[in-house]
Amino acid sequence: MIRLDTRDAGFADAFTALVEGRREASADVTRDVAAIIRAVRDDGEAAVEAFTRKLDRHDLAETGWRIEPATCAAAYAALDPSLRDALDLAAARIRAYHERQKPTDSDYVDEAGVRLGARWRGVDAAGLYVPGGRAAYPSSLLMNAIPAKVAGVGRLVMVTPTPDGQINDLVLAAAHLAGVDEVWRIGGAQAIAALAYGAGRILPVDVVTGPGNAWVAEAKRQVYGVVGIDMVAGPSEIVVVADALNDPQWTAADLLSQAEHDVTTQSILFTDDAAYADRVAAAVDEELAILPTAAVARAAWDANGAIIVVESLDAACPLVDRLAPEHLQLAVDDPQALFDRVRHAGSVFLGRHTPEAIGDYVAGPNHVLPTGRRARFASGLSVLDFMKRTSFLGLDEAALAKLGPATVALAHAEGLPAHARSVALRLRLNR
Repeated sequence: MIRLDTRDAGFADAFTALVEGRREASADVTRDVAAIIRAVRDDGEAAVEAFTRKLDRHDLAETGWRIEPATCAAAYAALDPSLRDALDLAAARIRAYHERQKPTDSDYVDEAGVRLGARWRGVDAAGLYVPGGRAAYPSSLLMNAIPAKVAGVGRLVMVTPTPDGQINDLVLAAAHLAGVDEVWRIGGAQAIAALAYGAGRILPVDVVTGPGNAWVAEAKRQVYGVVGIDMVAGPSEIVVVADALNDPQWTAADLLSQAEHDVTTQSILFTDDAAYADRVAAAVDEELAILPTAAVARAAWDANGAIIVVESLDAACPLVDRLAPEHLQLAVDDPQALFDRVRHAGSVFLGRHTPEAIGDYVAGPNHVLPTGRRARFASGLSVLDFMKRTSFLGLDEAALAKLGPATVALAHAEGLPAHARSVALRLRLNR
């Protein structure tokens, strides 16, 4: 963990190094992923079977390709009632939040008499990647599947690896709750390729979303254009802006809530009180002593964590914007005042009683968010990622007479005479 103070002489350079530091996986997976995608395009099911035997250590011919809806329904029914209630609550709140994101169609006639508008429709099919095995996250499935269903996607396809044939019942229960139509027990770059290009019994989709490792992220990047994708996600990150009125143990727990994800995650605290910074640093060590995921969280905190002392919390806002973090907690009495000054963050958590972890599960807003400073230009997953907008226009004879001459002039100016003629012919006919 590094310690910085904005009043130190070397702060500007040190903070720039923090902002520009790369935490993505160092392995060059581009070539391997390209080979996997090419194999699936060329050989379809056979390639997917071969990669599954090699990487997930089971034979699809024996374990089966598809997990049937009845199996998912049984997994949901078998859940501990308290866990089922928690999953139901999360699903209901996620659905309610995303229902409010649905865009409305437009249709109007302007002063020139031209009918103009736009129509929104869900894509025909979407594919969801869900990590498998012991590290599976049903919350991520809900965050991906429910917006797709709200958008009106006709066919919702889930792929999830089952290493050594192991099935995660909680993920299957979430798939049932979210209304997933197909579940295929494949993973890795080969699953992304199968969703994009099709592979025998697996028909291609239009959009692919969902988290995964470096190979999955690279595969999504390489198939973009054949299908739409949500984003190319990197390591998770959290920034906490907190004053000395916070319990340092709370702040320490908030920082570690992301650090436990992976050794490449990043946790950063901004505070205007150096003594409070010391107390949080000590509290992090205390939390790590009792945290079951301490090995990963400690490695992430030591390598990528930072505590930054600022002259005022207002002064933290432009620094936050430079980081453009995935998650931003504003743990102060008046979070709105700081929120008004922040431009770039994937999701913002307002006040001392709004830990980021609430947003990961049951609050409602999507937890699939831009990382690696991409919040400067990107947004979290939404209903719109599963929809497309079709514009339309309609002119009558009078409207064409008003707009046609300008169109002809511009077409000639651009050296496109056929464009001009398609309009000019109608103008002559309409005289």
